[in-house]
Amino acid sequence: MRIGLFTDTYFPQINGVVSSVCMLKENLEKLGHQVFVFTIADPRAKKDEPNVFRVPSMPFAKDWRIGVFYHPGLARKIKRLQLDVIHTHTEFSLGIFGRAIARELQIPLLHTYHTIFEEYTHYIVKFSPLNPIAKTAVRIFSANFCNAVEQVIVPTEKVKNLLLTYQVKQQITVIPTGITLSKFSKTNYKPTTIIKRRAEIGIRPDDRVLLYVGRLAKEKNIEELLHSLTSYLHRRQDVKFVLIGDGPAKVDLEEMTRSLGIQEQILFVGEKPWAEIGEYYQLGDVFISASQSETQGLTYIEALASGLPVVAKADSCLDGVLENNVNGFSFHDKQELQSALDSILSNDLEKERLSHGAVKSVEKFSDVYFAETIESIYQNLRNVYVRNKKVS
Repeated sequence: MRIGLFTDTYFPQINGVVSSVCMLKENLEKLGHQVFVFTIADPRAKKDEPNVFRVPSMPFAKDWRIGVFYHPGLARKIKRLQLDVIHTHTEFSLGIFGRAIARELQIPLLHTYHTIFEEYTHYIVKFSPLNPIAKTAVRIFSANFCNAVEQVIVPTEKVKNLLLTYQVKQQITVIPTGITLSKFSKTNYKPTTIIKRRAEIGIRPDDRVLLYVGRLAKEKNIEELLHSLTSYLHRRQDVKFVLIGDGPAKVDLEEMTRSLGIQEQILFVGEKPWAEIGEYYQLGDVFISASQSETQGLTYIEALASGLPVVAKADSCLDGVLENNVNGFSFHDKQELQSALDSILSNDLEKERLSHGAVKSVEKFSDVYFAETIESIYQNLRNVYVRNKKVS
């Protein structure tokens, strides 16, 4: 098949949607399909990217970009590509473009709902009393988009249930996003390399490392982690909290660590290339997060594949991912967070047991299985379209 993926985020940006789209493209190509990506222009992007087409874009809401909603020149090129199916990964600019092209070409259109955008309206609405109105508008917009496609894919039951409350009527299929498990395996990395990398960012040989990987943004709830960890870090001078990533909240978070007196134990490492991210997961002893805005939480799965026990604030997106006392612990408050960390960091045998459970627990999240499942949906939709055209 000839498949078009439409997304508002793509390399060189780094986030969960980018990881999902790139992984899907790579594995669909391994299955013998031709895959074309349609996305926004980015000043940092490479000039020559095979089968990647970019539309003009402009900065939007801090570190995001938004593209044009329809590009006539690119539309003409797309029509010559003779696509069999279009798969959108955004409800906004490229999503609207992809929907228009699918209708013009009369080919199947399906959509993956990646992001709970009502958790992000604070980037657009600066006057807080208007935020409830903005959230309602986002819900209506999301529902309208999902109801205009043939099938909706979501990563978890949490997201499916949310879309049902939005009044989405189209078929919703739960397919957990896969990852390339081998990319995160400990066996890929020499212990000497990891020791050197830890030393480079200020981690001492005997330090224990709490790790976070992701955007530094309000919706990730990092402030709660810092408040909850303050007394723990004062008590455990051998513990460092390493944050891999960047985002609009970085300056405020750095200031917060100073006001709490924990700045010496908090290491802001910055955003790292996707090709190297597997190595950075190896810096940690435990992966922690308090985010409540995840649709699936790919970083949790990546951490588990890296052999890191996960300690995360309880959230329904973790159903089927985080298993208490098997591959980590969920927490509801500061006391539960600190207790979970102590049980892991103070007992090497316990840490090793949970690490083994972590690796074992993510076998079901194979990128190959994910791509094959998506492929079967493409084929079914295409067959339905062919039958309908014959009838008409």
